[in-house]
Amino acid sequence: MIFGAILAGGTGQRMKNDSLPKQFLELCGKPIIIHTLEKFWTCTRFDAVYLGIHKDWIDYMLDLIRRFLPDQKDQIIVVCGGEDRNSTLFNVIDRVEKDHGVSEEHIIVTHDAVRPFVTLRMIEENIDAAVKYGAADTVIPAVDTIICSNDGKTIASVLDRRQLYQVQTPQSFQISLLKNLYGTLSEEERGLLTDACSICTVRNQPVHLVEGSDTNIKITTPGDLKIAQAMMEAGA
Repeated sequence: MIFGAILAGGTGQRMKNDSLPKQFLELCGKPIIIHTLEKFWTCTRFDAVYLGIHKDWIDYMLDLIRRFLPDQKDQIIVVCGGEDRNSTLFNVIDRVEKDHGVSEEHIIVTHDAVRPFVTLRMIEENIDAAVKYGAADTVIPAVDTIICSNDGKTIASVLDRRQLYQVQTPQSFQISLLKNLYGTLSEEERGLLTDACSICTVRNQPVHLVEGSDTNIKITTPGDLKIAQAMMEAGA
């Protein structure tokens, strides 16, 4: 079975909004997270979509689903988020397995709640890559020169841009594979590895790359929100 997992366990402090976490801010008449959910529902391969939501905002999210997605409300499952991204993800995985049992064939497609411009092509290619390779990550080539600095004041080295990519989401996995790899990590490693693909790479599990897009932006600052508003008004 194939499951979506939209991760929204944070409170969005970088948006500098005291009233609402960033995923609930309005974008062209709808909360950002609703736009993201609607994109996921363009993919008919999902058996269910799970939302990892901060405990203080679960009732608010349930109300949004009733208002904006009433026809899908029975296939959207809200789960309490954890202290960080990975704990939120594994809370979702626990609920998936409670609802649908443990299976070697279960695939989970994880995505940032505040990336509402994800496309069906990206989602489909993530699913296919996770089925074939076990793990997939959505990336775009780095367009700027990247330098390394040891002290934050001077350049230590200039990295080869041809080998560098910027990570986006979705990130997708065979659930059993990800759980097994996570189980091998020390407590220190679990604290350091905040990205699920990092769990794979530190245990030498290949992660297949899926082509993202420079329009697949993550809305984390007021400036990002203005850009997203302009993009959506232009039909992106």
